[in-house]
Amino acid sequence: MGIDSELNQISDRLRQMPKVEIHTHLIGTADAETIYQMAQRNQVALPAGSLEEWKLFYEFRDFTHFIEVYSIARQCVQTADDYVFLVERFLKHQAEQNIRYSEVHFGTTLPSDRLSDADLLEALSVGAIQGEAKYGSRVKFIAAIVRHSPERQRQTLECALRGQDRGIVVGLGLAGQEAGYPPEDFAETFAEARRQGLRVVAHAGEAAGAESIWNALEHLQAERIGHRIRCLEDDALMQSLCDLQIPLEVSPQSNYCLGIVDRHQPHPIRQLVDAGLYCTLNSDDPPMFQTDLVNEYLTLAKQGFSWKDLWQLNLNTLEASFLPESEKNNYRREWQAFLS
Repeated sequence: MGIDSELNQISDRLRQMPKVEIHTHLIGTADAETIYQMAQRNQVALPAGSLEEWKLFYEFRDFTHFIEVYSIARQCVQTADDYVFLVERFLKHQAEQNIRYSEVHFGTTLPSDRLSDADLLEALSVGAIQGEAKYGSRVKFIAAIVRHSPERQRQTLECALRGQDRGIVVGLGLAGQEAGYPPEDFAETFAEARRQGLRVVAHAGEAAGAESIWNALEHLQAERIGHRIRCLEDDALMQSLCDLQIPLEVSPQSNYCLGIVDRHQPHPIRQLVDAGLYCTLNSDDPPMFQTDLVNEYLTLAKQGFSWKDLWQLNLNTLEASFLPESEKNNYRREWQAFLS
């Protein structure tokens, strides 16, 4: 059997495999067509005269262009109906890959005159309920503090707590620009989140180095770390992460696109797995990086990961999710049935 035939077979099996994903960003999950529809509806001017031109503009070029696309997309999502539509479209795409459950970051930095936190949470809830009913895939949310807007951290926590009361928000996260905004600046807010029963996660060790990861562990007591591949720069940190078995949310195509990893080199997740670190696989901002979760698995398959390796990453992601044990047990049975 040729290599292409083998990859086609494993691609089909990966698409059929029941999966969980725990690191995506809601705005970043919107494809070009979804944002175009919202721009038309909300009369937002796009740097393109047609959908086809917008699709070309949407394609990843470099980090600066990615930030521009993300910023424009964010401006287009304005109303409660937009968020309902966004969540439903997301669940449709997840269901097409047989992703059974997802945990998704969302921002709370909208101007209050555009959409209140209460309206935003209602829209997320409606989108999740309607999307699950239509497509069978489920989602819970993580309210993300934006590092470079530290003055909004308390508001984000309050939004997360209201969402927790509604049963749709499971955690508080930290994202955004690492340089100049260290984790310790958010320690008090994270401590309050933990006291209130929220799960806590943080992006660290992507743009900044190993110190950012140490600080996220020490000051935030983060239960999962997003990206974190620069832990390879510090042997002591590698050992600590191995001992603690804190899940790492890895997104290979994101790392390649943003220049964190040289596109001509195998992704260092192989080194992390071989060192005994707890790795999960995710797609981050999939349409903006021309990827999806199946493609992330296939990327690793092309780099020599066996089916057993890929299946273990899938198991890891399920176990690292914030689902209650009773729900994990249901998925564990489904996972086992798939292998039978």
